Amino acid sequence: MELSEHSVIRKSMALPAAVPEEPIKAQMAYSEPPVIDLHGLSVSFGRRQILKNLRGDLRGKAIGLLGPNGAGKTTLIHTLLGFHPPSAGTAQIFGLDIVNEAKEIKALIGYMPERDSFIAKMSAVHFVRLMGELSGLPSDAALERAHEALFYVGLGEARYRRLETYSLGMKQLAKLAQAIVHGPKLIFLDEPTNGLDPPARLRMIKLIREIRDSGHAQIVLSSHLLLDVEECCDEILILRDGQIAVYCNLEEERKSNRKFLMLETRGDHGKFVEALAKLGCEYAMSADHRLKIVLQEGIEVRDLYRLADQTKVQLRRLSYKRDSLEDIFLRAMENGYGGL
Repeated sequence: MELSEHSVIRKSMALPAAVPEEPIKAQMAYSEPPVIDLHGLSVSFGRRQILKNLRGDLRGKAIGLLGPNGAGKTTLIHTLLGFHPPSAGTAQIFGLDIVNEAKEIKALIGYMPERDSFIAKMSAVHFVRLMGELSGLPSDAALERAHEALFYVGLGEARYRRLETYSLGMKQLAKLAQAIVHGPKLIFLDEPTNGLDPPARLRMIKLIREIRDSGHAQIVLSSHLLLDVEECCDEILILRDGQIAVYCNLEEERKSNRKFLMLETRGDHGKFVEALAKLGCEYAMSADHRLKIVLQEGIEVRDLYRLADQTKVQLRRLSYKRDSLEDIFLRAMENGYGGL
């Protein structure tokens, strides 16, 4: 059997060989059902309420799920997967109810768990084949796709080895292979880079981004590593104490950041500031000739250089103010809750 590294992406997941030139129109089209739609979702274990009235819809190609330990991230994933029944409210995945249409949902999703869930004395190819069969593939198709999935993640040469002989990094890749073997539309990844060394982490991030960019499978990525989420996701949901602390569209956040500038000037900046005010720009000035500016709609950076030339002021430094995901996360932990 001859298999290329990318054949599983093209065949088992029905993804193209390369990222399409035109954007996938359905990704953010609000006429389409959200990837995940939360309708007052609550989950309790005994008398303890874990998730509390979660509401909102998520539509991103890659959705990051963040929060401190005990915030409810894993409980939310397990509830969406059908492991825990809601105590109140419900949720939908691609418009399908997680309680009443759970069987239909399971055919559309893949799941890479945080903890190893392998079967003793089973080779990787047999394990991935079994997961494919449990996801609804016929036996022969499941075996073929198991080979392809393992080649795709880089385990082709080791696919007949027993899983207990694998290194930590290889086990993580095997879990990814079983999550994609049946060609799901939505893949849940729970701590996919947990414990990986830098080269293995980069390989995993590359695979996640390739799946995301294909446009044929969307991702929910739960991680305590903010860098992983920032590199892979375009939409984030931060949980705190079982509630939504922050919802953020990272693409829109990055675009808005381009309107906030930090400037350092040299010369008589009085006229420059007056010219800024006439343009309608909001600004704040410090004693050391540093300016913080909010650009209004239609004002570009080149307009600032033109004003500087007209007022004989040097612009020594100019940089965009960028809120990192860490800034957003820390504010969420300090400031309380904000829904979608």
